[in-house]
Amino acid sequence: MPKVIGIRFRGTGKAYHFAPGDLDLHMGDAVIVETTQGIELGIVAEDVIEIPEEKLIAPLKHVQRIASTEDLMRYDENTQKEKEAFHVGQDKIVSRGLDMHLVDVNVSFDSRKIVFYFTADGRVDFRELVKDLASVFHTRIELRQIGVRDQARMVCGLGICGRELCCCSYLNDFVPVSIKMAKVQNLSMNPVKISGMCGRLMCCLKYEQAAYEDATARMPKQGAIVMTSEGQGYIEHVNLLKETVTVRLDRGGEADLLTVPYEELTLVGGRVSRRYPPGSGAPASVSERPAASESQQAPEQGDRAASPRRRPVRDNRPERRESKPETAEDTKSESDRPKKKRSGRRGSGSRRRSRTNRPQGAEGSGPQASGSGAD
Repeated sequence: MPKVIGIRFRGTGKAYHFAPGDLDLHMGDAVIVETTQGIELGIVAEDVIEIPEEKLIAPLKHVQRIASTEDLMRYDENTQKEKEAFHVGQDKIVSRGLDMHLVDVNVSFDSRKIVFYFTADGRVDFRELVKDLASVFHTRIELRQIGVRDQARMVCGLGICGRELCCCSYLNDFVPVSIKMAKVQNLSMNPVKISGMCGRLMCCLKYEQAAYEDATARMPKQGAIVMTSEGQGYIEHVNLLKETVTVRLDRGGEADLLTVPYEELTLVGGRVSRRYPPGSGAPASVSERPAASESQQAPEQGDRAASPRRRPVRDNRPERRESKPETAEDTKSESDRPKKKRSGRRGSGSRRRSRTNRPQGAEGSGPQASGSGAD
């Protein structure tokens, strides 16, 4: 297996693998290496190790030499240039009125390129800004937009634990962190307490996630009914770190709590309802709830006994309807019924239909016709 050594640039960030060759290197040594961005000065962050060829990222480049005194002096000069370029970049951004925040500036070891790192909410048109910076430094200018996590890595700082940020000290890559990890570890859902300087979830939530998942799979759940040496009870609290549980015994007292390792418990079966704990006057356990068949037998028998008495009443309802006076109106002739007044087009249409329905010869049957015949 090939031998590699880890080198970190600018003191933070990911450690990249290089072939040490015949050089005797140790942790903290300054070396000169060739990268895709050109010649750079790096610090040895990992000792020489052997890794399989499948995990190597080809091509594996070699360490050129150990940094000399001149190389270190040149590195210090570039550091001063970076500070000056940072102030110039801020002034140009303000003069252009661009909505961007300058984070860091990196001058390459051979001073052929200057990279400006910035953050912004969206896309920024910085083409004119590049021209302004190129006219000042007379070298190649690059602007790169980074995220908030990369910004925290470059700026560095102290976390809520009092130690240096993990991304600045030893983390090589950012790992995905989800809110589910905070729930499994019984942490507060307050964003201020579970977020880092970058405003995202803390990377340290991932460190102990595997241990919490293993303990959660082995230990009983909160609310489970168990049997202890003192009697039966239900689990009120689970401590995943100590692997102990707090059991509230079924004695009815408020102080009947017992904290024991989970191995000393025996699961009885069923779970306690969180809404109705024992002693609140409501069914607490699923196993104590009455069966559905027993609770429904009594009302079903009562319905069967009362149903025959209601049937005669329902059968007599049609007879009552027939004896109502409304049925007499149905027997009246059409001429005796009062005519409804209609208005609008609908009424005119009804008159047209009544005229068309008259039998032939009915026009001469009126009083005028009879009068003419008498004359």
